[in-house]
Formats: sequence, structure tokens, C-alpha cells
Amino acid sequence: MSLYDIEVETINGEKKSLSAYKGKVLLVVNTASACGLTPHYKGLQSLYEQFEDKGLVVLGFPCNQFAGQEPGTNEEIQSFCELNYSVTFPLFAKLDVKGENAHPLYTYLLRHTPEPYRTGEIEWNFVKFLIDANGNVVKQYGARTEPSEITPDIEALLA
Repeated sequence: MSLYDIEVETINGEKKSLSAYKGKVLLVVNTASACGLTPHYKGLQSLYEQFEDKGLVVLGFPCNQFAGQEPGTNEEIQSFCELNYSVTFPLFAKLDVKGENAHPLYTYLLRHTPEPYRTGEIEWNFVKFLIDANGNVVKQYGARTEPSEITPDIEALLA
């Protein structure tokens, strides 16, 4: 199984295969609207705007597994992101990123992040995974890693 075999649900309830992103560099992030790290949305949007034309896509996956910090419906999450952070990168339906109900995407990401770039389990909201244009997981970043700190790694993959 490859990353591109995984199906996800958009924030609007449509099924979508990750194969739609073949050839793109991806930054996959589990997000939350009521977290101390929620301002990461601003940095993620900035990266998306800066590198979208060069082939980067940021994918946001809301998750309510950490202190209930994403309690809203998919519609409320989308509205919050648009109104507060002008998010235009793709957002997906709320999902689990850990535990027995973890979405296959997150099981795949954790299993395929190479050492020494795997930081361990998903510890909180805004853990980030960088994936190259061939669908290979390159690196995992901890929740507190500011999006701007990932810029050099993104530039290297887009070069």
C-alpha cells in the first residue's frame, strides 16, 4: 500500500483519494481550533501561499483527541479557519490520529516516517509530516515546531 491508496473525506463530506496529490510536496497537519497552537494556521497558510505555485499542498486534518480542542462540526471548523486565518489550503473531515480508531492515513504516516526523523506518536495538535512529490514521508515535526521552521526542508524538496 502507498500513501496514494489512502482515501480521506473532505471537510464537505466528499471522498477523496490522496492520489489526487501525486507529484506534489505535502505537509500533513492534525489541527484544532481551540488550542494554544491554533495560530499555527497562520503560518501554515503562509507556507501554502508562498509555495503553492512551486508544488506544495498543505493538508489540514482536524482532530478532537487532545483535550477536546476541536469540538465543532466540520462546517464550524471550516468557517472558523476561513474567518480567523483566511485558510485556503484543503481541510478534511475530523478524524482520529491515534489509538485503535486512528485513521489509516495517520497509521501510515507513523509507520513510514524514517529514523531519525520520527518524533514518535502524535503528541498533540499540529504535528506535521512532510511528504515528497513521490509520496515518501520525509520527516515528522513536533506540535510546537513553527511552520516557518519547516521552510528550508520544503525548499529542498521543491528544488
